[in-house]
Amino acid sequence: MKKHIKILKKKLKNYNPKLKEECGIFGVGNAKDASALTALGLHALQHRGQEGCGIVSFNGKQYFSEKRFGLVGDNFNKEKILKKLQGDYAIGHNRYSTTGENSLRNIQPFFADTNAGGIGIAHNGNLTNSISLRNKLVKEGAIFYTTSDTETIVQLIARSKRLKTIDKIVDAIFQIQGGYALVMLTQTSLIGVRDPFGIRPLVIGKIKNSYVLASETCALDIIGAKFLREVENGEIVIIKEDTLKSIKPFHPKKARPCVFEYIYFSRPDSILNNKSVYEYRKNLGIELAKENDINADIVVPVPDSGNAAALGFAQHLNKKFELGLIRNHYVGRTFIEPSQKIRSLGVKLKLNANQSTIKEKKIILIDDSLVRGTTSFKIVKMLYDAGAKEVHVRIACPEIKYPDFYGVDTPTKKELLSANKNKDEICKYIGAKSLEFLSLNGMYRAIGFDKRNQSYPQLTDHYFTGDYPVKPIDELGDNKVTQLSLLSSVSNN
Repeated sequence: MKKHIKILKKKLKNYNPKLKEECGIFGVGNAKDASALTALGLHALQHRGQEGCGIVSFNGKQYFSEKRFGLVGDNFNKEKILKKLQGDYAIGHNRYSTTGENSLRNIQPFFADTNAGGIGIAHNGNLTNSISLRNKLVKEGAIFYTTSDTETIVQLIARSKRLKTIDKIVDAIFQIQGGYALVMLTQTSLIGVRDPFGIRPLVIGKIKNSYVLASETCALDIIGAKFLREVENGEIVIIKEDTLKSIKPFHPKKARPCVFEYIYFSRPDSILNNKSVYEYRKNLGIELAKENDINADIVVPVPDSGNAAALGFAQHLNKKFELGLIRNHYVGRTFIEPSQKIRSLGVKLKLNANQSTIKEKKIILIDDSLVRGTTSFKIVKMLYDAGAKEVHVRIACPEIKYPDFYGVDTPTKKELLSANKNKDEICKYIGAKSLEFLSLNGMYRAIGFDKRNQSYPQLTDHYFTGDYPVKPIDELGDNKVTQLSLLSSVSNN
């Protein structure tokens, strides 16, 4: 029996039927308790990755590194561990494996000794030319220890012929493409980098005389740091003691931050473009309501990501908002493996119908997105089994028809339901009475941009439009995994 339970637990690892977030990164300089502040920052960014976490620190003479599988609170909650991470400078990383296998060697931050000194690096995002670069580096004699595309950046920095460390970094980032945010730790400074389109997020904060870099502002709040501004697209910030210097080596481009930071990835209390994510999501629900009034008794969110949109929807139409689904918060996002055979078990472990609320009711079910449709099918069935009279599904974003190559672990186009079925077919597939998605223009209105007016920034919205700001150079899909595995076996034997 114990053997079977052990096998089941192994199978129940890493399930998330929705889009997987990118990773969470954090860095602080000139701070007495740098490693403790980094652990707190990573804790606030735990929603961005739960497979592994790591911290690298520097005390002016030596680098220290600790990496672990699992959650920050389970690994960096003891003083004796944080005492190992000495120094006034530290960077940290929460991992979701969008590129590379899930092994300890792929947990960041990475550290390397170069001819210009040691360097630590934590990366959120994905490189669209990592395989091409990796093949080139291997042919030139580079030896790779991991299967992560982040190591490609380390190799490029280490092999640069420039003399100064910052010049080596600039040399490296001119060769990479994709969506990325980086925090780096050198012997003299803490460095933050954001890709030329600003696809992946990075913000700057300050606590006393210490500057802080983080994926989201919620990581600043937890340590009492003041939010200063976002790192601009294509900007490199260099932090030395209590000073911050900015350089912009790239040719200026129009900023195109990832739309899913507004819809799903960022924590509701984080700030994007001077407004809380919670407000954006309520606005998405309001715009959805403007487009989709329907006769029903109650509005029910799919918790927790659908809560704000459902509230905005209900308030705009003056309908009753009810918690018709109760989430079990003690089941972590990484508890269940994403295999078709046990998806239904995953939904049951995380959600349960509140029968007293939904019985004999016509329900408008609000969710933030619809990816494969498997979860929606299970939830709709769960509501009907609990006595719902009708279930009308409304999705607070447009149809997801295209995969992502910038650090979000989306399914292939073959697995994306909206890429292969029309709306009526999807509605029938998930078993709903009706189904509607938020329009693209409605989404832009909710966020505060007008897609038709090019004087406003355009978001990275390729999930819905197929408009990729950076074209993927590498051939993606199964071939990518094969190439990475081959390179890994070559470099590690």
